[in-house]
Amino acid sequence: MQEILLDAPNLGNVEREYLLKCLDSTFVSTAGPFVPEFEEKFAAFTSSKRAVACQSGTAAIYMSLYEAGIKPGDEVIVPVITFIASVTPIVHIGAVPVFVDVDINTWTIDPSKIEEHITSKTKAIIPVHIYGNPCDMDKIKEIADKHNLKIIEDATESLGATYKGIMTGTFGDYGCFSFNGNKVITTGGGGMIVSDKEKEMDHIKFLINQARDASKGYYHPEVGFNYRMTNLEASLGLAQFSRLPEFLSKKRGYAEIYKNAFKDYTNIKFQQTLPQCESSYWLPSAVVESKHTIPEIQQLLKEKGIPTRRIFMPIVEFPPFMKYKQESYANAYYIYENGINLPGSTVNSFEQTEYIAMEVIKNA
Repeated sequence: MQEILLDAPNLGNVEREYLLKCLDSTFVSTAGPFVPEFEEKFAAFTSSKRAVACQSGTAAIYMSLYEAGIKPGDEVIVPVITFIASVTPIVHIGAVPVFVDVDINTWTIDPSKIEEHITSKTKAIIPVHIYGNPCDMDKIKEIADKHNLKIIEDATESLGATYKGIMTGTFGDYGCFSFNGNKVITTGGGGMIVSDKEKEMDHIKFLINQARDASKGYYHPEVGFNYRMTNLEASLGLAQFSRLPEFLSKKRGYAEIYKNAFKDYTNIKFQQTLPQCESSYWLPSAVVESKHTIPEIQQLLKEKGIPTRRIFMPIVEFPPFMKYKQESYANAYYIYENGINLPGSTVNSFEQTEYIAMEVIKNA
């Protein structure tokens, strides 16, 4: 059996062709045709009016907060289980992260617990579609509208996922995507912001290019950022984007294998998706109740050639964020203590995934 991979990218001849085309064009830096083409195709795919490519998913979240007018001292609601990059932009901008527990089944932010955390300082909510699983966007939008809050969707893991037939990343004021090496598609690094706010997106595009007014040469009327995507990255992104249906089909196929294998075992619960929603299943994940700890299960699976990863640790466990801990976050800690990410790389085969599922059952 070939090596089983956790979240490695799927690269081949299509990517090679696009990269060589970019090299031959000599447009390898930030000026050139590949970035605009990637932005246009991405906007069309998500049914957004505009898409702006940037340096990373983290940069996408930061620029969205910045353009949304989030200021030092403002409060931003965010789930306590997520990747750290959902939170660091809040702190970098000078705002205060306010952590909310997650739903025990979907692992996404629990809408029923959001309002109790809203104060006069609350200005935005960052719902995170964790591991590709869509949040309950109807309830989140209802709360945001009621309290006049901005919504900045962290869709960095959920490219291609849908909530009631609508793409994640398109419900809020801004949607943020990541193309890190392990994401649904990759540009090696890089991110994307989508929005229907055309004027604001023009401003973001201007700001990430050092706020340079090219009509006046090297003239900078605002303090800008160097958060641009390169054409080399965009060319790889275009190649990967052409294969997105293939990748999503495989990931959803893996998820069905895992779910069918685990359905008769009460001690293994696959991450659940809300009705009328479709996850991208960036990383297929489950809660395992066992006499073994998750690290012990990981070691047993590793001995069988199966790589795994622990669920993200609650952010309030990290030293810089301990001061923001307000409660016990019981669901988040339960999921962290018992949760595991399973192989979801599209390089893997369906046969390998069946083998993985059986070994999880044997070692749970």
